[in-house]
Amino acid sequence: VDSLDWSEVYQISAKSGEQVNALVDDVIEKLHPGPQYFSKEQITDHPERFLVAELIREKILQLTEQEVPHSIAVVIDSMKKDGVNEKLHIQASIIVERSSQKNIIIGKQGNMIKRIGQLARKDIENLLGERVYLETWVKVEARWRERPQALQELGYNSKQDL
Repeated sequence: VDSLDWSEVYQISAKSGEQVNALVDDVIEKLHPGPQYFSKEQITDHPERFLVAELIREKILQLTEQEVPHSIAVVIDSMKKDGVNEKLHIQASIIVERSSQKNIIIGKQGNMIKRIGQLARKDIENLLGERVYLETWVKVEARWRERPQALQELGYNSKQDL
């Protein structure tokens, strides 16, 4: 420890937060600006399809809470402008591992899938700034997380991405 080149020492408390702000302020002051990799208008480097899928997945996890494990995936099958209504028509598949999970996502008389779609559509419209028609299907693919080809097809590079 004595061989390290200390510029300053901070006595902070993780429990109470004492002096944490002073540390953060000093670190920020000493940081040098790095290169700007993206334009100021660009909010992420992920494609729109990824963000749309994640918004749908988020609603599933929020609404089903502990009922559906996190072994679900959402795939955007298509995103195209509807020439008639000028809406963005999105078709998405929700992939689950068991029929019981499918039943939970669809819900009694389709109420859960309808609610998922309504909430996701609002968020997608806010993100993209245009009107959206969202169609969803629930598909069962047993043990999809254990098959490398299925992981790749669903947009995951490896099991670590799950």
